[in-house]
Amino acid sequence: MRIDKYISELGIASRKESARVARGGGVTVNGEVVKDLSRHIDPESARVTYLGRELTYRKYTYVMLNKPEGYVSATEDSRLPVVTELLPDELRKMELFPVGRLDRDTVGLMILTNNGVLSHRLLSPRHHVEKEYVFTAAEPVCQGAEERFRDGVVLSDGYECKSAVITMSVDRLSGNIILTEGKYHQIKRMIASLGNRVVALERIRFADISLDLSLKRGEWRYLTDSEIAGLENTEL
Repeated sequence: MRIDKYISELGIASRKESARVARGGGVTVNGEVVKDLSRHIDPESARVTYLGRELTYRKYTYVMLNKPEGYVSATEDSRLPVVTELLPDELRKMELFPVGRLDRDTVGLMILTNNGVLSHRLLSPRHHVEKEYVFTAAEPVCQGAEERFRDGVVLSDGYECKSAVITMSVDRLSGNIILTEGKYHQIKRMIASLGNRVVALERIRFADISLDLSLKRGEWRYLTDSEIAGLENTEL
């Protein structure tokens, strides 16, 4: 792999920026200053530093995004803006895609990656990976909703949802829902089955990864090593 490609794939800097840094002596490979970043290295074994920082190569990239309203959970759409448009060009070139979907008007935690195998595992219904949401309803949620969610809500089309956990606020206008599946508009349809309507919905957790509250809507960051390890080691 070319050194400039190695650096750009880690999201450290663009190829143009890394070339400028290299000309100033800011890039080393195995302790040697390298100014020609077209050279090829073994990404698994080479020790690369960039401005004194030792880099660790990863085959896959993982990003956390705080999704705002109005964006579609896709990589392209002919009519609407997509979540990948919120990422810088260097990341978009890596062909990241969202792990699962959030409705256009649903906000909060979204994970994007280029690891298709892991994404498939995390989304497979038989693996029961938890997703947690905060919602607000149009009216107080009826008594007994907790038991109905635990037993499996039946949607208007006859689909019986898997057991879920709903925890209500004191006024029963808002609460948290934990699911292990992700059918189309599922939470909205579950609340609709109670004769109510969701007016706001935010995902705050996926597996063991919680939304970073320092991220504003539309902002992103790389997952930490421990977060990545948690995803990769999720017992499936």
